[in-house]
Amino acid sequence: MALLTRGSKITQRNPLLQACRHLAKTDQVLGGFISRIGPCGLRPRRQYFLVLCDSIISQQLSLSAASTIFDRYVALYPHQIPTPEAVLRTRPSILRAVGLSRRKVEYLHALAAAFDDGSIVMRTLVRKPNEAIIAHLTAIRGIGQWTAEMFLIFALHRLDVLPASDLGIQKAIQQGYRLSALPAPCTLEQFGRHWHPYESVACWYLWHSLALPEQDIQQRSLSCQQ
Repeated sequence: MALLTRGSKITQRNPLLQACRHLAKTDQVLGGFISRIGPCGLRPRRQYFLVLCDSIISQQLSLSAASTIFDRYVALYPHQIPTPEAVLRTRPSILRAVGLSRRKVEYLHALAAAFDDGSIVMRTLVRKPNEAIIAHLTAIRGIGQWTAEMFLIFALHRLDVLPASDLGIQKAIQQGYRLSALPAPCTLEQFGRHWHPYESVACWYLWHSLALPEQDIQQRSLSCQQ
C-alpha cells in the first residue's frame, strides 16, 4: 500500500514495543527482520476514506505502481485530501487519467457514495470487532476481504490482523523461511498462531523484508535454522 510507512519511534508506552519483543522471541526469522529493519512504522490513520481509497487503488498492484497512482490521485485535490463529496464530483475520465482502471474508478465512486449516503458511518463502525467491520465493508462494491483487512491494519491500528491471501506476505514468507513454493493461506494461518496477537506487526515486517538485499535475507534465514 502507498500508506506503508517507516520509522515511528517506539517507547515503553507503545504496544509496538511489546509486539516486537513477542515476535522476536517466538520467531527467529522475524527477529532478524526486526533487527535489520528497525522500529515498526504502523500507526493509526484517522483519514478513513483515504485509507480505503488507497486499499482499492492498491488491489493487485505492486507497491511502487500503487504508490505512483495513489500520489497522482491525491494530487487531483490540491487544496484538500480527497473527500467522498469531491470524488463523486470528479468525472471518471479524470480519474482514469491518473492510471486507474475503469473498474477501480467505479469502486471509488461506490465507496464515496457509501460514505455520502450513510451506508458507512465510521464513528459507529470503528467500535465493532474485526469480523463485523469486515462484513460491513465487504458489502460495498469493490471492497473485498483484503481491502477490509488493510483498513483494519492501516486505519484502525488493529494489531491482530492476518491478510492470509496477500501476495506480498506470501512472497516474503517463501523468501525469508526458504520455502520451495508460495505458502497457501492455511500455511500463513499456522504462522499466525505463533505471532498472535500481533499478526499485523509481523505482516508489516514481512512486507518491508522484501526490500532487503536477498543475500542478507538468505544469510539470516540460514543462521536462524542452525
